[in-house]
Amino acid sequence: MFYPEAIQFLYDLRLFGAKFGLENTFALAARAGNPQDRLRFIHVAGTNGKGSTCAMLESIYRAAGLRVGLFTSPHLVSFRERIQVNRRLIGEDDVVRLVEALRPLLRHFPDGHHPTFFEVVTVMALKYFDEQHCDLVIWETGLGGRLDATNIVAPLASVITNIQLDHQQWLGDTLSQIAAEKAGIIKPGVPALTAVEEPEALAVIEHAAREKSAPLKIIGRDAALRRPDSAARCPYLSLAGEHQKLNAALALAAVEILQGQIPVAEEKIHAGLANVVWPGRLQLVTRASGQKILLDGAHNPAGARTLGETLKKTFPAAKPTLILGVLQDKDWQHICETLASQAVRIHTVPVASERSANPAELAAACRKMNPSAEIVAGHSLADALDKSAGDGFVIITGSLYLVGEALELLGLSPTGNAERGLNEWAGTPPVLLPG
Repeated sequence: MFYPEAIQFLYDLRLFGAKFGLENTFALAARAGNPQDRLRFIHVAGTNGKGSTCAMLESIYRAAGLRVGLFTSPHLVSFRERIQVNRRLIGEDDVVRLVEALRPLLRHFPDGHHPTFFEVVTVMALKYFDEQHCDLVIWETGLGGRLDATNIVAPLASVITNIQLDHQQWLGDTLSQIAAEKAGIIKPGVPALTAVEEPEALAVIEHAAREKSAPLKIIGRDAALRRPDSAARCPYLSLAGEHQKLNAALALAAVEILQGQIPVAEEKIHAGLANVVWPGRLQLVTRASGQKILLDGAHNPAGARTLGETLKKTFPAAKPTLILGVLQDKDWQHICETLASQAVRIHTVPVASERSANPAELAAACRKMNPSAEIVAGHSLADALDKSAGDGFVIITGSLYLVGEALELLGLSPTGNAERGLNEWAGTPPVLLPG
């Protein structure tokens, strides 16, 4: 087997959709030798900000000299982004070797219970981190938490960034329902931390922590930034955006809670925050022509609001061109309403996904919100970039899929065009907890 064949094998697992539940993952991990039992984890869930929080935690612990595994999704370009050790992507040869090792184990599952793509990749990651003798793994949920394949681990701490409306067809239509799914990562007696602010969602998380006798630390936006220790560290943060300060306060609180188990010196915390890299999230690129391009995977209304707030604060005089592509199953109308008013020129484009929203419909929604803007429904991101080549400031947003394509077109990412399709999946929504 060669790397393209391994990727094709993983791609073919999409046929088994997404079956929420832990039985398959536990069974596959057991056949693989239960690598999770030999690892330490910080488990991170949330609607927005979980990837950035994971990146901060990884950077801090790596700066402290630990060998740190990082498991995140989706990938922007290459599948290998999902599984990293000390921010080095898993090698192609290792992907092949792990696929070859796990493929025979899949034959033990009966018809109708075949492990899904994400279940297989989760066990691949566990096996790889175990082989790499990781001191700590920063472990991001895929979707939700309670029934997510990542929830087979016993973490040192459980972190929930925030709760917003997203993936309602899978997680529920209310904040309390979504919170119940995310709170499923809280384990008996294990410290839990959250920056959730919405009262109905926070109440669910507090209830789950009480039920499991898990100490819960709540990081409030204002309180966190007023604290001298957190405020002193925020200037070191390399990631742009005011919202990242709250994510940083949450990451710092997790590090503090675990100091007894994994001590980290203050200067290493500063170094970690100063060197965080997390592509595609308020990533500012300056091209040789002097053109500035801001890449941000704002794919839900909350993310769009955060992007809008950042634009007003950081680029108050800017008159940007907006290149917007959104998935059809997202709340694209609210995303358009939030961002269209801040642009003088708008190109709506398809996302490289079978779930892409129609650019003409996006353009109509943007035109309704900002009739004075020049708005064009385009046929590709490449064409929109070409037509906006003379514009001084361009924003590309609406989907991480679109941002991944942009990183490729701009020459800022390893190739992996065929691998973005691995982010596509479908399946049967789980039975939700009452909210």
